[in-house]
Amino acid sequence: MTLWLSAGLMFTFAAIVLILYKWWDMQCIGETPVRTLTFIAILFTSGLDVGLIMFPLTEFGGYADTAASPEYGFANPLAIEFGFWAFLIWGFYFLTCFYFAIIEPRVKFFEIPLVKLINNVVIIGTCAFTAYLLLVNLPWYLPQLGDGETVVPAFYVIVFASIGLAVYSSSKIKFVRVLSLGSSFLFIALIVGMWVRAFVLGKGSPGDFLGTAGMLGEYFTHLDQFVLPINDYHEFYLFWWFSWSIMIGQFTARFVSGIRTWQLLIAMLVIPSIAIGTWFSVLYYYHAEGLKIAAFTNIAMISVGVLMVVNSLDSLIRLYTDNLNLTAQRLGRANYVVFNFLAMVGLTMLFQLDFLQIQWVGALVIALYFACFGYILLKKRREVAAIESSPKDNILDFHKIELVS
Repeated sequence: MTLWLSAGLMFTFAAIVLILYKWWDMQCIGETPVRTLTFIAILFTSGLDVGLIMFPLTEFGGYADTAASPEYGFANPLAIEFGFWAFLIWGFYFLTCFYFAIIEPRVKFFEIPLVKLINNVVIIGTCAFTAYLLLVNLPWYLPQLGDGETVVPAFYVIVFASIGLAVYSSSKIKFVRVLSLGSSFLFIALIVGMWVRAFVLGKGSPGDFLGTAGMLGEYFTHLDQFVLPINDYHEFYLFWWFSWSIMIGQFTARFVSGIRTWQLLIAMLVIPSIAIGTWFSVLYYYHAEGLKIAAFTNIAMISVGVLMVVNSLDSLIRLYTDNLNLTAQRLGRANYVVFNFLAMVGLTMLFQLDFLQIQWVGALVIALYFACFGYILLKKRREVAAIESSPKDNILDFHKIELVS
């Protein structure tokens, strides 16, 4: 699995370099372009889940224990955490977003029946894994509802309610947009609130924050260390990112609003990384200084984490139901909600039983990467080489929207 993952990583980074070399300044336009701020909000909230909120405080200590894990010794725990979540790996999303906005309309690889089936299996499986992560991490964040380790009935209620809300939200695209913007603003509010408590109302100062954030520099000075898997746990993260990559690219590609390729790269790598780096720096200060998370803050973190899960799930449910023509318009909203709710709950339970693993899903996605590249070389090489602009229909629709606005 390590060799397969490493091959997938090297191919991904090489493909990104090729795209930037050939189409650096090309205007990228999706099927349903939105304002750039809305696009970034959709990308950020769809591309992340509850792990961003819940994992760091549980992981900093492990990354600091270099006696047990000497492979982490090249950088501080904050830089390691950032490397597992930000910057370089968001290149996966850039690659797939560009592909689905610009190349796939000419290639139509994902319209091949078998490929379409596999792609939707990946999407559905990753949806369920997202809900499963929320379920298994709730005991740590809500110990007052249990013993801090066991999943109790109240946690199932929270997760099932999140799935139900996500399914309902996915039934209309306007809900997805509103939820993306809303959860982005709430996440920013959470960062600001915890920052003020630590560096204004607490013993810390803005200078302490800058000093903590400066530790992120070790990520960039050791960027080469994150290109290939560091250990098994890093492999888990990388397979997880791969499992998300195709579906997030497929979903966000429709919203690209006329920005250039290099601007798309910045929007997808730099801007989310600034938010993640700020959030992790605040959390690491709490961890390093032993600051207690107040009850209200804990509830706020859980609420934002749950909302991120809802936001991720509704985007992905919308994607696979569109792909399989199982839309609310075709099935009726009631049937649509019941069908998808039962499917997501059932698959979440399969992850709970260790019947499924996200590594398998990620490995399958890497196979799709290679198969798509082989298909282009064999059958669509000339069409791809001749690409000089976004699809004509998208350009026409974009200009119509500009005239109306």
